[in-house]
Amino acid sequence: MSTSTVAPTSPLRIGPHTVQPPVVLAPMAGITNAPFRTLCRSFAGGDPADTASEGKGLYVSEMITTRALVERNDKTMQLITFSSSETPRSIQLYGVDPVTVGKAVRMIAEEDLADHIDLNFGCPVPKVTRKGGGSALPYKRNLLRAILREAVTGAGDLPVTMKMRKGIDDDHITYLDAGRIAVEEGVTSIALHGRTAAQHYGGTADWDAIARLKEHVPEIPVLGNGDIWSAEDALRMVRETGCDGVVVGRGCLGRPWLFADLVAAFEGRTGDFVRPTLREVADVMVRHATLLGEWIGDESRGVIDFRKHVAWYLKGFAVGSEMRKRLAITSSLDELRGGLDELDLDQPWPTGADGPRGRTSGNNRVVLPDGWLKDPYDCTGVTEEAELDTSGG
Repeated sequence: MSTSTVAPTSPLRIGPHTVQPPVVLAPMAGITNAPFRTLCRSFAGGDPADTASEGKGLYVSEMITTRALVERNDKTMQLITFSSSETPRSIQLYGVDPVTVGKAVRMIAEEDLADHIDLNFGCPVPKVTRKGGGSALPYKRNLLRAILREAVTGAGDLPVTMKMRKGIDDDHITYLDAGRIAVEEGVTSIALHGRTAAQHYGGTADWDAIARLKEHVPEIPVLGNGDIWSAEDALRMVRETGCDGVVVGRGCLGRPWLFADLVAAFEGRTGDFVRPTLREVADVMVRHATLLGEWIGDESRGVIDFRKHVAWYLKGFAVGSEMRKRLAITSSLDELRGGLDELDLDQPWPTGADGPRGRTSGNNRVVLPDGWLKDPYDCTGVTEEAELDTSGG
C-alpha cells in the first residue's frame, strides 16, 4: 500500500490531552532539553522561525531522576523548566524505589510542575540497569506494580504513562506481563521500544512485538518505538502494527524538521516533506546552538553542548573530515557560523540521508544487581539507595 493512501489515525488521547498527530518525541538524555524541544515543536507548528509557535505532537523532557527531583537538585530543576508555550508539559521520571517515585510524582502534581508524567522502564545503559532501573525493572513484577501504583495514586488528575522495552534479553521477555500490570494499575498509555536491553540500539526493532502488545492491552493506547527514520517509517509502523501512535528518538537527531514531515504524513500531505539544502541545515544548526546558549546562559557552553549534534546534522553531505572535526570543536557562534560558511552551502538534500544515526551497538551484556534474575517477583533489597542522584546527561 502506498503511504499516500494511508488515512490519518485517530487522535491519541493521553488523559485529558489530545495528541494530534499521534507523534511523541522520545526522552533522550542530554538531547531533549528545552532548546531541542523548542526546535522540534517549531517545525511541527509550521513556522520554524517562531519559537513561540505551539507545535503539534507531544515533546517529553529528558529523563529526570526521582531522587534528584525530590532533593531539588539544581541541574534537575533547570531540566524541568518549560517555556510558556509548551503545552502539555511532559516530564519523564526514572525511579527504582516506590516511595521516592511517589514523593516525586506528588511534588509534580502539587506544585504544578507538569501536565503529564511518563515513567522510564526502557533505558538500557549500565549506570541505570545495575541499580535495577530502566529496562531491568519490569522483570520484578511486584516492584513494577508498586511503583505504578504509587505514581498513579500520587499523580491525581495527571495522566501517567510508561515507556519500556521487550525485556532484558531474549530469555527474559517482560513486556506482555508489564503491559497487563500497567492496565491494572491505571496507566494511561504504554510505549514499547521493540528491542531488549541486551540489544541496546543494535539490529532491527521488532515491530511484531508492538502488534502483540496492542492485542494484549486493547484497553489503552499503545505507541511504537524503534527504527523510525522517516515519516514513511512512522506510517508503516502504524499500518503494520495497529499501534495508536509513534515515539521518535534517534530518527530526529540532526533532523528536527522530521516533525514537519510527520505532521504532513499523518495529515495525508506526503508530498510536503522537508528536504533542506545544506544552507538551510546550517541555519538550523546555528539556531540550535543559539538556543542552547540562551538556555544555559553562556554562549560558549551552549556551543560546546551543541558539538555532539554536528555529525548528525551533516550526515550525507559532502563535508570533508577535517572540516567536520573543526566544526565539532567550535566554542563560539561566530566560529561555528564561520566554519559553516566555508562549505558548499548550495548542496541539495543528499539521497539516502535519512538512515540510522546515533548509537547502534547491540548484543551487550546487561549489567544487573546481584541475583536480580533469581526471582521475577521478589524485590527485597531494593531501597531508595538504588536511586540515581542526578538527572540527564
